[in-house]
Amino acid sequence: MSRKGVFVFLALIGLLGMVMTTFAAEMDAVRKVIDQYASLAKSAEQRGNMTVPGKEGWLFFGPELRFVSGGPFWGKAAAKVSKATKPEFADPLPAIVDFHGQLKKMGVELLMVPVPPKSVIYPDFLSEALTISREKQPMRIDAATQDFYRLLRKEGIAVLDLTVLFLENRFHRDGALFCRQDTHWSGNGAVLAARKILEEIQRRPWLKAIPKTAYPSAWNPVTIEGDLWKALGDKNLSREVLPVRRVGTGSAASLKSIAPDPKSPVLLVGDSHNLVFHAGEDMQTRDAGLPDQLALELGFPVDLAGVRGSGATPARVNLLRRAQRDPNYWKTKKLVIWCFSAREFTQSDGWKKVPLLP
Repeated sequence: MSRKGVFVFLALIGLLGMVMTTFAAEMDAVRKVIDQYASLAKSAEQRGNMTVPGKEGWLFFGPELRFVSGGPFWGKAAAKVSKATKPEFADPLPAIVDFHGQLKKMGVELLMVPVPPKSVIYPDFLSEALTISREKQPMRIDAATQDFYRLLRKEGIAVLDLTVLFLENRFHRDGALFCRQDTHWSGNGAVLAARKILEEIQRRPWLKAIPKTAYPSAWNPVTIEGDLWKALGDKNLSREVLPVRRVGTGSAASLKSIAPDPKSPVLLVGDSHNLVFHAGEDMQTRDAGLPDQLALELGFPVDLAGVRGSGATPARVNLLRRAQRDPNYWKTKKLVIWCFSAREFTQSDGWKKVPLLP
């Protein structure tokens, strides 16, 4: 080897050493965060309060921290980390594969859109192992979830992982992507999710053939009573104010709600992430949730089967009941968007196989 070759070889060895040192440091930080999350989740359970206070007024959800720190949650590991009361329903994989298979037989496509944990997108607002930074994204701490998504894709299931998009937009000009005082994403989080879903599906020929409507929209501030804020019970902590993008018909100054369409080819199903800022009452406000943002982005209303409970089994039971009431229910469907909190993989009461037809 020439002298120049030796220098190049030594430089590459040095660079590799730097990379390995950096990787080891990042892995050490990830382990510290995971260990801290496990400790905070256990402490929350012992206190009997689901709220875990973070930095700068951010509040986090104990069961979510339990999920993030739990490791693999499918196969033999499922029963060890799942909250399911029956071990045979702890593993989410068989039920998801079955749901996909039933839809495929009916000619309906499935797109899974798990909502990333807030503590994965904003870990530096909770963990002392990380420094809050607007310039540098925190490393991903959800290795097990990434592995599970790869497993689903091998089964032919389309998974839209919003985590990268959300990490890139943590300090978005239109506001944070999660409520500081609530377990749900923010109005802006729903906006970015809807845009990404459109990007994912826009090349479908059937979608291009549907007549489109240009709906007006307007950004407005809204004051919320977050579920974490209420559970914390701290009277000194003011209620959160955040921006939402309202969507409707009429004029931007006087919007009228867009009702979900039971005949729509696009069905949105899942947990309360599909209802927050859409259904009003305990869901904060109306006309600014994911169904509304999808209507704006797609140019037509979606059908909605959101539940306030778990997006795992109860959401699919809801679909069976619809088919029982209307034998032709599935004939108009082209796409099911299954959107639910990723923590449901372990924090729901289990994943049962549910028939879609009576």
